[in-house]
Amino acid sequence: MAEVLQYIEEPWFLPVLALLLFVWLLYRFSRRGDKLQRTLKEIAHERIDAVVIPNGDDGEIQLDYLLLTSQGVLILHIKDVQGTVFGSDKMQDWTVISDDRRYTFSNPQPALYDRIAAVRQIVNQVPVAGRVLFLEGGEFTKGVPGLVCNLDELLEEFSEHDKAAARKNIEAFKPHWDRMLQRTLSARAGRNPARPPH
Repeated sequence: MAEVLQYIEEPWFLPVLALLLFVWLLYRFSRRGDKLQRTLKEIAHERIDAVVIPNGDDGEIQLDYLLLTSQGVLILHIKDVQGTVFGSDKMQDWTVISDDRRYTFSNPQPALYDRIAAVRQIVNQVPVAGRVLFLEGGEFTKGVPGLVCNLDELLEEFSEHDKAAARKNIEAFKPHWDRMLQRTLSARAGRNPARPPH
C-alpha cells in the first residue's frame, strides 16, 4: 500500500489519472452510440434518420428514426436520459432522478401515437409500430410504461428468427416503404429541397 501511495505524490500522477479517466469516459460514450447503430442495423432492412412526414392535417411530424423491418414499419423516438425514470401510461409528465439533478419531461406516448397514425395514413396495409427507446442510463424501477423499451428489448422484439419469412415480408412491404420515401421527399422539398433523406 505504501508503494501505491508514493506514486500519488509524483507530479505526473494526476495528469495520467485524468487522461485515463477521459479515455474511459470517451470509450463508454462512444460505445453507447455504437450499440444503438448496431441494433438498428440488425433489425432494419432500410432506415431513414431525422425524417419529416405530413401529419394529415396540413402539418408535419418529425421522426427520430423510421425503420423498415420484417414486421413492418417501426418508428423510434429516442430518449437519452441518465438516472431513474418514473412514468406511466396515465401520467402527463415523467420524472428523471439522477445523482445530481431531478427534472421532468412530457409523457412521450401521446406524440408517438400521433406519429404512428401519420405513418399508417401513408403505408396503409403495412403494420406500423412505435417505441420510445431509452438508451443506456435510463432505468425504470417502478414498472415500464407501454411502448417503452431499451436497446436489448428492441433487439429481442424485432430481430429476425426466420430469414426466409423476413425476406418475403420485406418484399411485400417494399412498395409501401417506397411510398413513404416519396412522402418524406415531398415534406422535405417543401422545407429545404437541398436535404435528401439519410
